[in-house]
Amino acid sequence: MEEIREKSDVSEDGVVKRFPDAERALWTQFAEAATVEGFCRSWLALQCRMIEGTAGALVLLGKPEEGPYTPVAVWPDAKKNMEYLTPAAEKALAERQGVFFVPDELRGSDSVEDRGFHVAYPIEISGRLYGVVVLDVRAPSDAHRQQVLRMLHWGMAWLEVLFRRREGSRESETLRRLISILDLLSVALEQDRFQGAASAFVTETAGRLGCERVSLGFLRKRHIRVSHLSHSADFGKKMGLVHAMAAAMEEAVDQGSVIVYPQPEEQEPRVTRAHEELAEKMGGGSVCTVPLMASGKPVGALTLERDLRSPFDSDEVQLCEGLGALVGPILVEKRKNDRWLIQKTWDSFKNSLGKLLGPGHLGLKLSALVLAGAVVFFSLAQGDYRVTASATLEGEVQRSVVAPFDGYVAEEGARAGDLVSKGDLLAALDERDLRLERIKWASEKEQLLKEHREALALRDRAKIRIIRARIDQAEAQLALLDEQLSRMRIVSPFDGIVVSGDLTQSLGAPVERGQVLFEIAPLDRYRVVLRVDEREITRVVPGQEGTLVLSSMPNRKIGFVVKKITPVSKAREGRNFFRVEAALKETSGRLRPGMEGVGKIFVERRKLIWVWTHDLIDWFKLWVWSWRP
Repeated sequence: MEEIREKSDVSEDGVVKRFPDAERALWTQFAEAATVEGFCRSWLALQCRMIEGTAGALVLLGKPEEGPYTPVAVWPDAKKNMEYLTPAAEKALAERQGVFFVPDELRGSDSVEDRGFHVAYPIEISGRLYGVVVLDVRAPSDAHRQQVLRMLHWGMAWLEVLFRRREGSRESETLRRLISILDLLSVALEQDRFQGAASAFVTETAGRLGCERVSLGFLRKRHIRVSHLSHSADFGKKMGLVHAMAAAMEEAVDQGSVIVYPQPEEQEPRVTRAHEELAEKMGGGSVCTVPLMASGKPVGALTLERDLRSPFDSDEVQLCEGLGALVGPILVEKRKNDRWLIQKTWDSFKNSLGKLLGPGHLGLKLSALVLAGAVVFFSLAQGDYRVTASATLEGEVQRSVVAPFDGYVAEEGARAGDLVSKGDLLAALDERDLRLERIKWASEKEQLLKEHREALALRDRAKIRIIRARIDQAEAQLALLDEQLSRMRIVSPFDGIVVSGDLTQSLGAPVERGQVLFEIAPLDRYRVVLRVDEREITRVVPGQEGTLVLSSMPNRKIGFVVKKITPVSKAREGRNFFRVEAALKETSGRLRPGMEGVGKIFVERRKLIWVWTHDLIDWFKLWVWSWRP
């Protein structure tokens, strides 16, 4: 633009020329334009004066990206019909780029004056389409096209500046409004209780917006009740004024929109009778009422009152509207949290009942119907009531193999988990000390026999008796040693499995007489040990049947019969359990002592609802009994 101005001011001989009065007036209007229309008209006039051969021009603007795009500036005469430029404008808007368009009436014309084209350039800023500029250019040659498009492209920067300033101003205003709203919301959020939050909010709002009074009311059934006034904790003496405020709030809530009195010219007509009465009671003034919404439903209203000399403008109305939309849910939530627990329970019940019996909420109704059907079914249907307990498999007979006397382990023949037959070697003790002892007593016996024969030859009866007694003693010692030597090899007493015992790491280690070395259980006789909770033990009696499922064989169910209930309980995992013994109805080669699983003892047939709820009912009865005086 500066280059163009220099060419207009300076002639070829270097003499500075002045702008004509008309052009100077256009630049003045362009610089002082206060509206978009005025800016575009002066800009278009200047642009057409700079582009030679321009016969007409048009600027179309509309809502960004949406339209419709309508004329806001026409050159040279606003009354001139410019419909013939529409095809070029539509093409530029569709293609979103500068286009040249030659009408049919100008194609192939021989007259220089009739040669021309239409050039259209879209107004696109930050990817958003604001409108289009269309020029009707008459030129003697086609070489003029690029120059026209370049001039139009340079001039488009002024429109971009215009719209960016407007966007910046609009964003600044929006930011200022949001900051004001957030400041007021922070006042409400800082308070923990509803009463403090509402009082602080209305007082701060009155101070920030310069209002004489701000009142807050909430919807109760179908009427609004004023709960808080700015700068006033007790307003019992102002009942007439409070009723007028409530009426104004109801008027805004019923119409579902912000109501301002006196009504601005640009606002749609609203019923403002209650607002007019409120303004008269305050001696004439301006009133603005904003409905408070939460979850898409009206919950109350906020009324702001000012002196008539300071009416609410559109920006303040928008601020109040945004404030009402945000503060409504906050105050409603704080109000709900401040209710008594019994009231919260009752309100929740009423809300659920309303959803269940009222329109809509098909999923909730189907769920309630299914639940009711399930309760009825389980209240009438019967099933097996069984006591469940953890179970362990043990051998019916379990023999302990102990050390026969003190000694040392010399050999091991089996360990825990091995299958053994009757007579199989389990372990052997070191017999060297016993054999040396036997040799000693055998030698002493031979010596005594020799002395006995000599006594017989001498017919010494007393000596014969003494030696005979010593010989008997030696023979007894030998017999004892022979018995001990025979027991040095520890063998299995019957066919079975070694349940416990492992001497592989104890060779040469000493053992004491009576020390348990092995435990052996038979493979064909088992018993089930069930740990029954004390809450269920009264329902278990000998003779009842049940089913056992072992962890190692989850697909097989084994029957059993209860044989014995021990009267002693054991504490485990914070609860008491009784030991119940049962006999298996069948055996299997896959069973092993020590296997664990779950057993279920059949008690009787009961209603299913009792089977599933009796534990909870029993606990509740005990809890009530513990609290009774």
